[in-house]
Amino acid sequence: MNPSGPLAIARDVKLSTYNTWQVGGSAEFFCLPRTVDEVVQAQKWAEAQHCPVHILSGGSNVLVSDEGLSGLTICLKNLAGTEIAESDGRLRITALAGTGKSELLKIFLKHKLAPALFLAGIPGDTGGGVVMNAGVAESFKPREFTEITEWFEVLKPDGSIRRYEHKDVRWNYRHSDGWQPGIIVRVGIGWPNEPDASILTQVRDANKIRLQKQPLDMPSCGSVFQNPVGHKAAQLIDQSGLKGFQVGQAQVSLKHANFIVNLGGAKARDIWSVIQNVRRVVKEKKQVELRTEVVLMGAWSDPTLNLREVKKDEH
Repeated sequence: MNPSGPLAIARDVKLSTYNTWQVGGSAEFFCLPRTVDEVVQAQKWAEAQHCPVHILSGGSNVLVSDEGLSGLTICLKNLAGTEIAESDGRLRITALAGTGKSELLKIFLKHKLAPALFLAGIPGDTGGGVVMNAGVAESFKPREFTEITEWFEVLKPDGSIRRYEHKDVRWNYRHSDGWQPGIIVRVGIGWPNEPDASILTQVRDANKIRLQKQPLDMPSCGSVFQNPVGHKAAQLIDQSGLKGFQVGQAQVSLKHANFIVNLGGAKARDIWSVIQNVRRVVKEKKQVELRTEVVLMGAWSDPTLNLREVKKDEH
């Protein structure tokens, strides 16, 4: 069941390969477009088949159901590439949505520019960074995607591509709004071209601290919970005695309490159960409601978790 042209549509593809938690069932249909035209082609195919569309990018902030995803899953990891220019005293990068944040990091490091500091601390890709306004807790400048994003292009459901300037978007803590529905396909990044020779050393020092404090050698999604106003989620979880709490092979990291790690062979439902229990215990002991940074994908039997479910038009 392939569309005409070079884009291949596969069936029953295991999604554990395509998310950083390494969990989840299979995609009913699956494709890996390399160009914007192929994303358009995939969307048209799904429309013709009357099936829902799910978007996976870097897979670093999603929890995919063990039941998998019905319809077509479009994975953007191969939609990658950058163009670099300098104008008006700014370094400007045009990046396809699947370009890894690690590639942006390399570019900013090469030019000795400040965004390298926060980009070194977050996984995933550029389009996903815009969707969730990805950032870090450290007091870097910049520290979130809103500060480096100048514009982005969205493939709309009718097949048109619309450009959104920074001012057109509502930038929230770990989420952006005002551009949906659609699929982000290209992003314009910019920052004042003012090199700082100490950036490389600062990044190395920050990475050493992260290696000491975060379980970067184990499958996880990065930070699971948002920091409530006036609090740090990791501190609340730790103070609630939940470090090391485990269901199946999913565990609250002993190294950093805001990470849930896959010890090997964890199921999505195990991670879900850990999240539920952490939220319940923190609410009971600290009277603080924890909200997740994680997007729930697929069918789930228990709707009480209140993760932010991904909508069909929110990619």
